[in-house]
Amino acid sequence: MGIVVGLLLLVIALLGTPLFAIIASSALFSYHSSDIDLTAIAIEIFRIADSPVLISIPMFTFAGYLLSESNASQRLATLTRTLFGWMPAGLAIVTIVACAFFTGLTGASGVTIIALGALLYPALRQMNYGDRFSLGLVTTSGSLGLLFPPSVALILYGITAQQMDLDIPVSIDQMFLAGLLPGGLMLILLTAWSLWATRDFDIPKSDFSRREALAAIKDAAWEIPFPFVVLGGIYSGFFAISEAAAVSVAYAMLVEVFIKREIGFKKLFTVTRDAMVLVGGIMLILAVSMASTNAMIDAEIPTRLFEFTQSHIDSPLTFLILLNLFLLALGMILDIFSAIVIVVPLILPVAMQYGIHPVHLGIIFLANMQVGYSTPPIGMNLFIASYRFNKPITELYRASVPFILVLLLAVLIITYWPGLSLALL
Repeated sequence: MGIVVGLLLLVIALLGTPLFAIIASSALFSYHSSDIDLTAIAIEIFRIADSPVLISIPMFTFAGYLLSESNASQRLATLTRTLFGWMPAGLAIVTIVACAFFTGLTGASGVTIIALGALLYPALRQMNYGDRFSLGLVTTSGSLGLLFPPSVALILYGITAQQMDLDIPVSIDQMFLAGLLPGGLMLILLTAWSLWATRDFDIPKSDFSRREALAAIKDAAWEIPFPFVVLGGIYSGFFAISEAAAVSVAYAMLVEVFIKREIGFKKLFTVTRDAMVLVGGIMLILAVSMASTNAMIDAEIPTRLFEFTQSHIDSPLTFLILLNLFLLALGMILDIFSAIVIVVPLILPVAMQYGIHPVHLGIIFLANMQVGYSTPPIGMNLFIASYRFNKPITELYRASVPFILVLLLAVLIITYWPGLSLALL
């Protein structure tokens, strides 16, 4: 009976049934088969809704949408160009830093490609950077910020792990700290590759202009303090995560709506609607996934999965290699929010049995997912970039491969050097 239901769910998934409906149906069948009262699902939904940290997701998402719909991306690009543009491969470094910073704030790599790509790709081409290099750089840099706070992906992983009552607790603060060094490693390796790859380009030299730098700093004076206010408040203990999220919304609205006046009240309603549609999808999937997770735990599926894995894989190193391959493929076919709430409850107990710290696993998970976004043949960011820059998808494949190889090297270092993720905890 279970196999028949599983096949039926697979068929309706292929037909385009919403993901939350499939997960909820799976949970309902599991509870019914185990003679558990179906009201347990409503209890699980209430339990996740009652989480004090959960409110940070809609708030950080809304703040990110406010920034992405204003001209903050242009000011950020100008600021980084004036500060770093004089360096060798300066504009390439600007692209890497700006994309990582912007994605960390907005939590959406596709938005970064659309918002910053329109500014940076033409600028790279105008400065005689190769077309293939420019395409690959903008496409792959778009997802780098997922490891930098206040990325919604970091928050969602922390919330998902907290609902599993693990022996080793996972906090959002820990996830924020854990992502800094691995994210920095990815930026450094991409910067090093950019310096090497552009060594033969005829890139015009630009001198540092103090006047331009001061003008750019003045223009972005309201956006520059944003991460310092939010993250400084969290790590100093002045804000809780939910309070920091509320501050980020208030700050973004103050700047973009009232001071810069780039988002009028009419547009504000549209931005709010779009942000909450995304949040509603995340919340709904998260709620039914928690119910499904408990059903799997009751059915001892993680335990059986570990026993099966252990019977075939003895070494934690081998397990991590296979895990990376699985997560990389997952990043190509599934959005990061769905992947976290569906897959993490399955692999986290197994990984912990191999002695992998849950925070370290979270960074491995997100690092693979952000690389998977740009990995051929079906990485989502490849199609977004193809549409945005009006280029054939095959051209994006060729452009992204060198950068993907560099990022995969970073993923291997992150995977097999736990201290990189755990050093700041």
